[in-house]
Amino acid sequence: MAEPRTISQTTVELDWRLVPETRPLSLSEQIAERLSQEILAGTYQPGQRILEQHIAGRFEVSRGPVREALRLLEREGVIEILPRRGAQVTSLTVKEVTDIFDIRGALVGLCMVLAMERLEPGQWGQVKEWVERLGRLARENDGAEEYLSISFRLSLFLGRSSGNERLYELLRSLSRQTVRYTALGLGSQARRRQSARTWRHLLKAVLAGDATAAEAAARTLVKESRDAAIRRLEAAGHAGT
Repeated sequence: MAEPRTISQTTVELDWRLVPETRPLSLSEQIAERLSQEILAGTYQPGQRILEQHIAGRFEVSRGPVREALRLLEREGVIEILPRRGAQVTSLTVKEVTDIFDIRGALVGLCMVLAMERLEPGQWGQVKEWVERLGRLARENDGAEEYLSISFRLSLFLGRSSGNERLYELLRSLSRQTVRYTALGLGSQARRRQSARTWRHLLKAVLAGDATAAEAAARTLVKESRDAAIRRLEAAGHAGT
């Protein structure tokens, strides 16, 4: 029996699987994952159309799996499918970006509290390694892409460590919708340094067993990302309505 068709992976290391990790991906899910990572990496810009025929030709598949892949992305809020126009990358107004970041901040804070209840100080070793790596990347001129990848791995770690699967899925979905906007700010070395300082504050609170300070730091991380994204959007004239 022939092996399932596979789509080659992008080099961007962002853990944004659309489906559970316990089973192989179907062809349409592989296409959705690849397109999702490219959208998150900025290959496709907000408002840009994604043509079924072009994607089908690119991956050498029929349009059926492509159409299903686009439906998956629409459910995640990454694209929208418009009548007589087709699929295009979601383009959010400043108000919409603000609303999503605010919800995400509340969820991250809750994840932090639950994770503090479940994990012992000795179980935060991976977080310590990642935070130290962020500090080094913040001092590098070309560390933006890896910084973005690690910071979102950290966010997802907090979500998983909460022990609440529904909470984690909500956080992951909102993170998918905001990562493009987070990346706008993290392109600045000054912004990465600010973020790294806040991650250090969070780690210090965790290791001290201070859940209140850790929750506040987690919320601050999202607020700082929100504010940086809004400044960049407004500077580019994308305030919207």
